[in-house]
Amino acid sequence: MTDSNEIWVVDDDSSIRWVIEKALSGEDISCNSFECADDLLAALKTATPKAIISDIRMPGMDGLALLGELKSIIPNVPVIITTAHSDLDSAVTSYESGAFEYLPKPFDIDEMLEVAARALAHTNKLPGNGKALDTGEKEIIGNAPAMQEVFRAIGRLSQSSITVLISGQSGSGKELVARALHRHSPRASAPFVALNMAAVPKDLMESELFGHEKGSFTGASGRREGRFEQANGGTLFLDEIGDMPHETQTRLLRVLAEGEFYRVGGASAITTDVRVIAATHQDLRNLVEQGSFREDLYHRLNVIGINVPRLSERSEDIPLLLNHFLTKAASELGVPTKEVSAQVRDYLSALDWPGNVRQLENTCRWLTVMAAGNTILMNDLPPELTMGTDSEWNGSVSWEKQLSDWVRAKLLAGETNVLKQAMPQIESIMMNAALEHTAGRKAEAAELLGWGRNTLTRKLSQNP
Repeated sequence: MTDSNEIWVVDDDSSIRWVIEKALSGEDISCNSFECADDLLAALKTATPKAIISDIRMPGMDGLALLGELKSIIPNVPVIITTAHSDLDSAVTSYESGAFEYLPKPFDIDEMLEVAARALAHTNKLPGNGKALDTGEKEIIGNAPAMQEVFRAIGRLSQSSITVLISGQSGSGKELVARALHRHSPRASAPFVALNMAAVPKDLMESELFGHEKGSFTGASGRREGRFEQANGGTLFLDEIGDMPHETQTRLLRVLAEGEFYRVGGASAITTDVRVIAATHQDLRNLVEQGSFREDLYHRLNVIGINVPRLSERSEDIPLLLNHFLTKAASELGVPTKEVSAQVRDYLSALDWPGNVRQLENTCRWLTVMAAGNTILMNDLPPELTMGTDSEWNGSVSWEKQLSDWVRAKLLAGETNVLKQAMPQIESIMMNAALEHTAGRKAEAAELLGWGRNTLTRKLSQNP
């Protein structure tokens, strides 16, 4: 069968069909459009397009069902899926079912034309029908273009066990992306094991990863399996990989290259089949240049890279996330779900959110408990959100209250070791004030602070 129509479009929305037709014709790409899947299938009896653009949600046969039919009739014709219901499941299911590309509505015309051009130039090489997997309790939510890129990446990797490096700020949702990659992979029924490098003492890291034999070091009272053994057949998620010690990096590189390792103190090699997904909030390329991260390990981990955007880069998702986290918090706490006023919604959508999605979720939990009414108003917001987390000292507010607000802001942002952060700053402020009061006389300043002169001298050297 021959055809003169290079691209066929099926969408029950006539305005969408018109926009696509006009855009394609402007690029000298011929187009034929259909209102429903049945009409397109009927047209296939007399002609074959070079590519198809199909909506998902349509009356009668939906886009995914149509995609299944097309894969059996014309398996090499690329099918581009579009939908106004932008979520991870739609993206992953589209790719698993053999879609060439996934475009969330409203899509950018230039992006649509670029995808259409690629579809015309390439034969669809994606695998055939797959099975949509449950997203689990923890969802990735987002309609913003930056999040749709993340969804696409997860979808493209849905039939792969390739190593992935996830980058993004703390609290942006890197572990959720890692879990989604696992759930939508051939290893979904096997274990997902997570280990945060920053939370493990350096002298115990190799034991945590590779296990140890009895008596291999002080306190090793028995044999212990490491995370690689626990994750065998599944996925090992190594969070904050930039904090891994150099000597452990060497051992990890060997495991990735050879697929085997030794327990600490062990003499027998253990074979492992593990997909490694790593994540970091640091720039590993800078760490490589500084010599603190192995370049060969960086390239071994960064086979495929996924960048998770900051919440401030996807502010249009904040109203959606607010509703989700308020509903979740209410369910967990057994209370009615609160709503946000339009003023609060707009205000929160404009904030920078240094703690990203984690900070927003913690804020929603706080509001669920502390807000007086069913509708959250501006005066219900925690002070750190209305004053700023690094607000200047205000004479009308006690220093104890401002310090309390600072601590709460740090905790809402998901930070740890807050006391360790605060003490050097507090001591520095007090030392500078005492030295200023005594015109730089250290002995007098130390006495005012209740310290000895040597203590003041030592702390000044620690807090230059």
